[in-house]
Amino acid sequence: MAFEHYVGNTGKNMRMGYTTGTCAAAASAAATEGFLTGHVPEKISVDTPKGIPVEVTPALVEVEEDFCRVGITKDAGDDVDATAGMLIIACIRRTDVDERFPIHGGKGIGRVTKPGLDQPVGEAAINHVPREMIRHEMERICEEQGFAGNLEVEIMAPEGEEIAKKTFNPKLGIEGGISIIGTTGIVEPMSQKAFADSVRLEIRQKAAEGYTDIILTPGNYGQAFLQEQGLNNDNTPVVVCSNFIGDALEEAEACGIKHILLVGHIGKLVKLAGGIFHTHSHVADARVEILTANAACCGASPEICKELMNAATTDACLDILDNAGLMESVMKRISCFADAFHNRFH
Repeated sequence: MAFEHYVGNTGKNMRMGYTTGTCAAAASAAATEGFLTGHVPEKISVDTPKGIPVEVTPALVEVEEDFCRVGITKDAGDDVDATAGMLIIACIRRTDVDERFPIHGGKGIGRVTKPGLDQPVGEAAINHVPREMIRHEMERICEEQGFAGNLEVEIMAPEGEEIAKKTFNPKLGIEGGISIIGTTGIVEPMSQKAFADSVRLEIRQKAAEGYTDIILTPGNYGQAFLQEQGLNNDNTPVVVCSNFIGDALEEAEACGIKHILLVGHIGKLVKLAGGIFHTHSHVADARVEILTANAACCGASPEICKELMNAATTDACLDILDNAGLMESVMKRISCFADAFHNRFH
């Protein structure tokens, strides 16, 4: 049965899912019980940091004398997620090491190769919240079964290496497989949030590598311009932030980035002068209004303002401003207001 929890998004209910971290925790709990009792339960329920319990049915079960392996299928709900439907496996064995419930990354789990991520370089890309979830579930089962020894768990994702190519992992310095991340254990069908988190993570990584200057661009227009101008070199990292300009600026400030060059199409960047730092048109679209208001403040006549308001695109607005001799003054004013709004709200 599908995970029947829903969230409203853009006017309709969308089904939530559960993360790879929740899958890893559930697989670890079931495998721990299987190892200690010789029987893997038909269903296993785990708590999530979000407060929503998740009950799943193992899709893979192997019980041997010296190990138990259980696989859980990832359910991403209605979210667009590259890892949806993949199998997350936990393999439990005895161990005599001092660390309580050591967690290893096996086949299909990426390795951290660059600083600035949740785990240190060389570690399996399993973030601290999923690690806590895994250990909590293993501890719970051990207490239920009266087992006082120590166990280790290896987390695997057989399809992980191939699926990771469809994610941001290679760009972030996670090689060889997927990363098991997340803080709530629940997938909310808002892939925009996942992208925004990836943007923040990339900026943190650049700061950790010692960069104090970065270039931010929403997407294709900015990237093409940078290439034409020869600015897409290794001296200053380029971070593609899509519509999440506010998130990117906020993270850059928090990470101590000193200088930011923002490069993109006027259609997106003009929104910043109106205090709009999420530039998707579904959030707000006041491009022409912002240009017209600033033009009026720079002395544009009522006729020019009417032309601007009736313009079909921001490019058309720029032609109107240029013909009226107002381009420089309006662009300067918009730039100042964008900076002022960022300082006020971020």
